Amino acid sequence: MATAGRDIKDIELAQQGIWRDGPPYELFKQMRGQCPIHWTDGFEQYPEEAGFWSVTSAEDVHAVSRDWQTYSSELGGVTAFAEIFPIELARGMFIGMDPPKHDRIKALFQRGFTPKRIADHEQRIRDIVNRVLDRLEGRDSCDLVADVAQPAVSRVIGSFMGLAEEEDAVWARIVNSALAPDDKDLSPEGIEGVLANEIPEMFERCRKMIEERQANPTEDLTSVLVHGEIDGEKLDETEIVMGFFLLMAAGNDSTKATFCSGMRALLEDPEQKRKLLEDPALIPSAVEEALRMFPAFAHFRRTATCDTELHGQKIREGEKVVMWYVSSNRDETRYEDPDHFDVTRNPEHQAFGAGGRHFCLGTALARLELKVLFEETLKRYPEISLAGQPVAAEALFLNQLKTLPVKLS
Repeated sequence: MATAGRDIKDIELAQQGIWRDGPPYELFKQMRGQCPIHWTDGFEQYPEEAGFWSVTSAEDVHAVSRDWQTYSSELGGVTAFAEIFPIELARGMFIGMDPPKHDRIKALFQRGFTPKRIADHEQRIRDIVNRVLDRLEGRDSCDLVADVAQPAVSRVIGSFMGLAEEEDAVWARIVNSALAPDDKDLSPEGIEGVLANEIPEMFERCRKMIEERQANPTEDLTSVLVHGEIDGEKLDETEIVMGFFLLMAAGNDSTKATFCSGMRALLEDPEQKRKLLEDPALIPSAVEEALRMFPAFAHFRRTATCDTELHGQKIREGEKVVMWYVSSNRDETRYEDPDHFDVTRNPEHQAFGAGGRHFCLGTALARLELKVLFEETLKRYPEISLAGQPVAAEALFLNQLKTLPVKLS
């Protein structure tokens, strides 16, 4: 490991080499034990970015999540490197707002994501997954990311947003590039390309949808954004576009990431896969374990609104405070043998946040999609196995596999 032999306090967590194979779980374990609130001076890939505090334990992540008065989502963006993005774009998403505005805009979407309404979509989601799996007919192998997870989750969220199926791949590209500007495969031109290409394309495409929904309102979530009102006023263009982007990003990346990493864990531990094949009733428990071990987003960030103290560490007003879910979800004070994938564990976790105002709106949809994906994939391909080395995104924010080659039978 590139950090071997160095004092944990001197480690620069944003160093690119540390993330080459995905999150540095062993390094986070050392931080939890020796330096649970850890300072990183800056980013080698983004020299203009300020440094940040890393919050690594489940208890401290919980504390930051629930205290929006001290730790703001609105002041500086929601990712560790958010200063490279225009702040008005981050503030256009309700996850980049503080109460009371956050609460009022989030409430617009609550009726679209109630557990009952989501449950009513189960058959439609199952049909989408099975249509995707049907395309593998006659094949001996595939890439589970590109051939199954991406098209399935893109169609599910696309159907909620009112998109035509032929647009799914375009939006998947835009979302992946914008959320992983530090990965050369997902974002070949980096942040400069995102700002010059993806963001303008996103606004152009959304403007057409806004005009269409203004002229002909529909029942989809895009119409909710276009016609929704807060205190008697409609959302402005940036709030509509960034609200659309937020839902597309969550719908595209969260389920895809956790499903593929969960499948990899099963394929690397045949005993755990056997348990699910013999007792499919364990799949909801396996879903929670996959969410714990493989949260789709490695972190979210807050900004200190005043001088404060956390776990004995003084934090100054304006400094970044980054909550690492890829660390807190493997906190050994909360989970026994936290690096072992156990389909019977059925744990509580922080994959959807750690409580407070910003708890994920789409938890019911994500859980249902994951359940259906595991059920249908394992039912159709009970002998599925690894057919090569998976490749992880080299990204500080997205926690996902780029490829997962499998043999189907």
